[in-house]
Amino acid sequence: MARRPSQEPDFDRELADLPAELRWREWKARVEAVLFAAAKPVGRDVLARVVGENCALDLLLDDFKEDLRGRPIELVRAGESYTLHTRPAFGPAIRVALDISGDAKQLTKLEAGVLMAIAMFQPATRGELSDMFGREISRDLIGALREEGLIAAGPRSPKLGAPYAYVTTEKFLLEFGFESLRDLPDLEALKDAGLIEDDGRTGDADEEGSTPYASDGGLEKRVFPVRVP
Repeated sequence: MARRPSQEPDFDRELADLPAELRWREWKARVEAVLFAAAKPVGRDVLARVVGENCALDLLLDDFKEDLRGRPIELVRAGESYTLHTRPAFGPAIRVALDISGDAKQLTKLEAGVLMAIAMFQPATRGELSDMFGREISRDLIGALREEGLIAAGPRSPKLGAPYAYVTTEKFLLEFGFESLRDLPDLEALKDAGLIEDDGRTGDADEEGSTPYASDGGLEKRVFPVRVP
């Protein structure tokens, strides 16, 4: 059976025949449907495909977020992408109903320190991270952060050997509740957390301590599968 084309030739983005109030409501409904059906955060450019060319998308998203106030789900922004999460307060109900473990994922202090260093100084190579910490940052540690989806390979460094540099991902923003990298804690907060020394170097984090990085093990995310016709 041939696959249906991805384009909908008769799809009406503009809805010019509708009164302004109904048009706005329909655009919001479309955005909600796309976000609910998506398995991962949806870029702003993707959402723009289902609304009119002159739609004030930022205002529409703010309006949609306000509509969700008091409901068990919320609109969450990560960079230029958006997703729907269940609110943390409903984590216990979801765990009981779906028999999901409530154990939070754990990062060692060293992993948390390396992750924060990448976030603040990205793109950063493994060698640069080793210099920051005064110890070798292993490939296994970088691999563990990549496996969790918190970092990804960025551009190759112009240094000898062209090593990979690493950057944080949208998942990093979502897991830590940041809308953008501008929301990262300042240096004083990092010093208080023991991740940076007073001279600006990263702290001597050890492997023994651990830091939960996703409350309720990430249960804030929508957990129900969606069937898309």
